Amino acid sequence: MSKKNKNNVNVTNETNSKSKDTSETVKKEQKEDKKLKNNKNVKKDKKEKGKFRRKTRETVSELKKVTWPTFTEVCKRTGVVLVVVLVFAVIIFGMDYGLGALMRLLTNR
Repeated sequence: MSKKNKNNVNVTNETNSKSKDTSETVKKEQKEDKKLKNNKNVKKDKKEKGKFRRKTRETVSELKKVTWPTFTEVCKRTGVVLVVVLVFAVIIFGMDYGLGALMRLLTNR
């Protein structure tokens, strides 16, 4: 019986050591996963900063290619816009006044 007990004890010790080994490896894997996640976050931040810088450089280079109008051209185009807005304002005001007068005629009868 003592042999069986010794064998059983040895077997339980082996299983305990195996479970310790597996728990240690699981812990190590979890630590490695955390490190990888942290590295990915750092890399992601660096990539985002790199993307922002690249986008800024591209925007600046495109703005250099733009043909900007002169001051006189801007003044002329602004004048055209103001005249068109005033013409439409007069047309809308006239239509509103005319339809209002028509409604007054219809409601007075």
